[in-house]
Formats: sequence, structure tokens, C-alpha cells
Amino acid sequence: MTTYEDLPPYLLGFPGPLRDQLVAAVLSGAKTATTGLFPEYEAEGEPLPVPGERSLLLDSAERAVAVVEVTDVRVVRLAEVDLRHALEEGEGYASVAEWRTSHEGFWHSAPVREALGDPEYTVDDDTLVVMERFRVLTRLPAS
Repeated sequence: MTTYEDLPPYLLGFPGPLRDQLVAAVLSGAKTATTGLFPEYEAEGEPLPVPGERSLLLDSAERAVAVVEVTDVRVVRLAEVDLRHALEEGEGYASVAEWRTSHEGFWHSAPVREALGDPEYTVDDDTLVVMERFRVLTRLPAS
């Protein structure tokens, strides 16, 4: 029997409906990419993901539902995010503009601003983002 307890958590969004929607998209195979704010990595003192790194995908109840592996990481200006990446996020975006509007809403939310320690935080074309691709290696049984 394989155990995965030593793997770090892979968290999408904040616990609640958004995380559950994102986890479902990963498990369905629709979501194979995600985007984070580079300034958030800096604020939290977290290293950037590295291709080959494996993590436990957690749902809102913090149950491990899958083992995922990072396949690609790029840090780019927000203005450089392309349609391919927006589509690979698996959330039904039809354009980069639609993707960006959704992400800006999230990044300008109170929880993100709190995590960054800046209640007025906003993004612009020059904001650095971390574009990450991943794949599901193993779906874990429901516990």
C-alpha cells in the first residue's frame, strides 16, 4: 500500500464552493493549469513550484483526493497570459479577457488582499503571475 502523507498540500482557491468547483474540474480532467500571483509567493515566503514536484490535491474539507505533479511553471507578466493557458484552466473561459476578469475578481478579493497584507492591492498588466501546468497521477479513494 502506498502512502502519500509526506507530500505537501496542493490548494486551489480558498475552502468553499470555488475550491470544490476547481477540484472537480481537476478530477474531471478539464483543469490542467492554474495561475497564482507571484507577489503572494513572496508574501508567504513560499518557493515557486518546480516541474516534477508532487503534491496532494485537497478539497474544501481538507481531504486528499488526488496526487498531482507539476509539469511546467512560468513566471510572466499578467498581460502575457495566452488563450491556451486560459483554456487549460478548465473553467469554461472563452477568451483571455474573460479569464482575466474572473481572476482579477479573485485577486482583488478581501481574502487575497489580506494574504498579501495590502487592503488596496490591485493587479495590472505588469503584475507577475505564476502559470503552472499539472497532471493527476493518482486519484485517491474517498475516505
